[in-house]
Amino acid sequence: SASLQVLASMPSRTIGRNLGAIISQYCNRTAQLRRRSRRPPLQQLSRAARPSLRHYDLDTDTTRATLQDKRNLLVKELLSLSPGQRSQMLLTMPLSLAEKRTLRRQLSKRLRQRDQPGASSSPCGSYIIYIKLVRVCTAAQCRLWPQCSLQAPSPQHCRGLWYRLLSLLRAAQPWHFALKQISGRFGSSILSYFLFLKTLLMFNFFSFLILLVFVVALQAAYPPALASPPPFTGLELLTGAGYFTHSLLYYGYYSNVTLNDPCASSPQGSRCPLTAPQLPYNMPLTYLSSVGIAFLVTCILLVYSVFCSFRESVRSSTGHLALKVFCAWDFKVIQRRSVKLQCENICIQLKELLMEQRSRSRSRSLCQRLRHCLVLLLAWALVLCSVLGCTLAVHHLSQHMHGGRGRWQQEITLLVLPLVVSLLNALMPRLYNLLAMWERQEAPMTQIYVAISRNLILKTGILILLCAQWLSRSVVCSAEECWETCVGQDLYRFVVMDFIFTLLDTLLGELVWRLVLEKRLKQRPEFDIARNVLELIYGQTLTWLGILFSPLLPAVQMLKLLLLFYIKKTSLMQNCRSPSKPWQASHMSTIFITLLCFPSFLGATVFLSYTIWSVQPSETCGPFRGLETIYKSGQSWVLVLEKSNPNITWFTWVHQHLVDKTFLLLFASMALLAVIYFYVQVVRGQRRVICLLREQIANEGDDKVFLIQKLHSVFKLRGR
Repeated sequence: SASLQVLASMPSRTIGRNLGAIISQYCNRTAQLRRRSRRPPLQQLSRAARPSLRHYDLDTDTTRATLQDKRNLLVKELLSLSPGQRSQMLLTMPLSLAEKRTLRRQLSKRLRQRDQPGASSSPCGSYIIYIKLVRVCTAAQCRLWPQCSLQAPSPQHCRGLWYRLLSLLRAAQPWHFALKQISGRFGSSILSYFLFLKTLLMFNFFSFLILLVFVVALQAAYPPALASPPPFTGLELLTGAGYFTHSLLYYGYYSNVTLNDPCASSPQGSRCPLTAPQLPYNMPLTYLSSVGIAFLVTCILLVYSVFCSFRESVRSSTGHLALKVFCAWDFKVIQRRSVKLQCENICIQLKELLMEQRSRSRSRSLCQRLRHCLVLLLAWALVLCSVLGCTLAVHHLSQHMHGGRGRWQQEITLLVLPLVVSLLNALMPRLYNLLAMWERQEAPMTQIYVAISRNLILKTGILILLCAQWLSRSVVCSAEECWETCVGQDLYRFVVMDFIFTLLDTLLGELVWRLVLEKRLKQRPEFDIARNVLELIYGQTLTWLGILFSPLLPAVQMLKLLLLFYIKKTSLMQNCRSPSKPWQASHMSTIFITLLCFPSFLGATVFLSYTIWSVQPSETCGPFRGLETIYKSGQSWVLVLEKSNPNITWFTWVHQHLVDKTFLLLFASMALLAVIYFYVQVVRGQRRVICLLREQIANEGDDKVFLIQKLHSVFKLRGR
């Protein structure tokens, strides 16, 4: 009995109060809240009209008032509050769910009794009559009955309607139910791939929208005078050449004149009698600014996604099994299909947490560690040798192809280099998977990280070699051709060929392999997350590299991602099984966004920045023809704008001292890196605080055990 008294006085209990005391306390709090919100201040009332607080002091005489009386008084006080305050008060009460259900039933019963007399007094006041009249009468018929004052719905019904509208808006998100189905059946690890695909689709949509509005649509409205294109044969969908060469798809089609200038189409040397517009729409500057704004918007979205993923990673890293068991269920789910999906999702999450804890608890001996390190060194040596061999093979093939382009006139030969690169990107990850089986990594996350690192090194090496060759214009195409258009065609072919090999990999690597495994081993293959994610990052990197040379390449990437989502989802449901080692993908999403931000987006930004500032554009095509560099178009536009409107000389000063100087770009880059570093440190600090709080909770539990042991020892001494 003494131990129970000590336990009852601990802070984790309700400070020695029973259920009646808790209800009485919240009855007092409800009365105070009602008086504070509805009654005027005491200074504005006469002495006789001031209320007495003795009626609300229920804790003074708890023996006379029974539990049912206190519950009735609490219900009465709750009825006087607004619906929002009533719901908040019920949520904060430290009562059991059964007691709260009883209070809610009594509240709803009192509300019906209170609303019924007022509803029956009016000729059309019943809410049921209101619903029937709204369903039967049209708007024109309701105007004929102005004397019938229909009662408006109650706030509870309005709030329920608002919640239904919010659920509909959430369900209207792209692929809402498909993502829930994938999460419930395969877990968060495979769901992270489809969420990453959805994020890439959003990035490409914003880039395509900016380029479409400011560049492509206006150039289509003012088309340049060009020779008639060759006939369309259908092969252009693969090669990007032929009919597509002189079209809005590539850089060489866009003009270098002011679009709204009436003298732009007049021949050189002739005098134009018309005046120039006050605000000229300069296509070179618009082209460059649109690409820069598209990259700026993408950078902002990427940094925001990195911040959100870091926050979600910290939040999910603090989860325990108890939170998943007792707090993971969503009580708003009522449909049988959604309930089943949620059950499967919670089961997969519990498996992930258990697998993560099991992988942390395992330990190896010293000999096993040395042997494992030796295997890792040999595997990484084979990986680096294979990357070097693939890079040299691509270099030799590209030199041979581009050197013989004058002899080979057939467009089918243009697909050889993308075919070989895509073949290497498809076959080498299979070899890396065999090396991973040899290494026998126990932790699934470590296995995924190693696979992503190896595939990333391979794709990065090949892309660096291709970028160096694209910048050396003599290797890409002949002197008569527009080298920017040639680079855009190469990138278009790489994107198309990557999509074709993804389809072949889905057909052969998942469907055929599933048939073989079901016949031999009676099981299905697993979904390779690392390889599929790296394919998405590789395709998005190609799109960012080609956005300057092919403004419509984000549209091609959007179509590719849309088709890829439905193809991969169908193949996943029909051909793949759940991971044999379930693992939590909270940190994985952070890794995906980080890889997309720094190696991919940062590399594409460096490549395009070097092209804009240092590489001379073509002399015969494109919006920057006749300039030393692409960046010079901004300076020439500022001079033209100053001549057309002398009142904006301040803009020339701003461009000369802020835009031309590299200090502003350096300062913006340093500020961005400082913000990212600051946020990472904040996240680490929060993680450290969470660990300390967790240790404090454990120590308090140990203190309770120690206190109980001391009490028992004291009682034993007294007994002796």
